[in-house]
Amino acid sequence: MTSLDKPTTEDTSADDARAVTEAALFEAFGGVRGMVETVLPGLLFVSIYTVNKDLHMSAIAALAVSLVMVVVRLARKDTVKHAFSGVFGVAFGVVFAMMTGNAKDFYLPGMLYTLGLALAYIVTAMAGVPLIGLMLGPVFRENLSWRTRNPGRKKAYTKASWAWGLILLGKSAILFPLYWWADTTQLGWVLVGLKIPPFLLAVYLTWVFLAKAPPPIDVFAEMEAEEERKAAASE
Repeated sequence: MTSLDKPTTEDTSADDARAVTEAALFEAFGGVRGMVETVLPGLLFVSIYTVNKDLHMSAIAALAVSLVMVVVRLARKDTVKHAFSGVFGVAFGVVFAMMTGNAKDFYLPGMLYTLGLALAYIVTAMAGVPLIGLMLGPVFRENLSWRTRNPGRKKAYTKASWAWGLILLGKSAILFPLYWWADTTQLGWVLVGLKIPPFLLAVYLTWVFLAKAPPPIDVFAEMEAEEERKAAASE
């Protein structure tokens, strides 16, 4: 291998940064299992309702599969935050639909949450405290250091928050008219179809922005080094 063929330190560092970014995003957003846990309850609900138009059976089945996924995670001692959020989302939908007697209302809490999240991404990006940075800062061990010490990452987080906000707004712009004009099965199948693609697009754009940004400042490592320095000085 010639010197031209050998990867430079800069290339290696860039590859390492991309790998760290991929791993952090995978952890933060739940990976493949997280996507399955997000889609499966709604898919089960609309599948059963399409066949027999039974709101109670569809709702109970969706809630039951959400609980099973939590139990499986607990048994495997895995992170349960994604499964628990799915259970709460399904439970709200079940309660709401049972109260109104309208099967479409099973989807309404999740739709309102999506719209609220879209606005939160956009408002925080405009305010200079992008939500995606608040979410991913602890994952990258940088906490809020990107706000004052790493302007390149703050810019990347702002772009990512705008991407998430606009994508989720677009999703809401499709779903809310369907809530009023379509029947339950039409709304349900469209909603299931829109679960993964917008999410993957937002995650991909986040990865693109962060992969090009400066590396995070590991504030935990800094604190540990400072503690070690103080301990050495006191000896």
